[in-house]
Amino acid sequence: MEGMKSSSFDLQKQNQKIESKIVVALERISEAFRVLLWNESKENSLSPIQIQILIFLLFHSREKCKVSYLAREFNVTKATISDSVRVLLTKKLLEKEEDVADTRSFNISLTTEGKEIAEKAASFSLSMESPIEKFTTEQKEVMLSGLLKLIFDLNKSGIITIQRMCFTCSYYQVESGSHYCKLLQSKLAENELRIDCPEHEMSH
Repeated sequence: MEGMKSSSFDLQKQNQKIESKIVVALERISEAFRVLLWNESKENSLSPIQIQILIFLLFHSREKCKVSYLAREFNVTKATISDSVRVLLTKKLLEKEEDVADTRSFNISLTTEGKEIAEKAASFSLSMESPIEKFTTEQKEVMLSGLLKLIFDLNKSGIITIQRMCFTCSYYQVESGSHYCKLLQSKLAENELRIDCPEHEMSH
């Protein structure tokens, strides 16, 4: 295997380097999410991305409910989202709303049936939350802080796109070594840092 680049999955390297162990652990967790999402999608005769779209629309504001925004949110092409949206419209789980400000664009919203499926499907995450509840407060705060920093760095390097987290927000600043939100006009504890904030304004 001469010339092969170094990999976290190389057991010799993995067992000597904590960073590699963390990367592989994250990959195992992402696999758990895929399994849970796939089970939910099979139950509803939908694809995983279609389930993700329904869940996203359930919890996010109207201006984010557009094909172009969803494509950036899920790191896929507009064509992929358009195909999924078309299926969800056909199944009467979504409905179109014309955008009066832009006639070339439209918002999408959940129908009553779409909302019911989204609410039930969204609970798949509880399987992941239950084990974390057993951690100590300190363990949870260290984990959250580390994951936020990791997501921020992946966002900066362009690996993942839209992030509505504190670190990418124009309201966020560090004041005397502490996290501070200019919108709330208050300091934020580690456990108050948000990963998906409805008031997020991208910093420039």
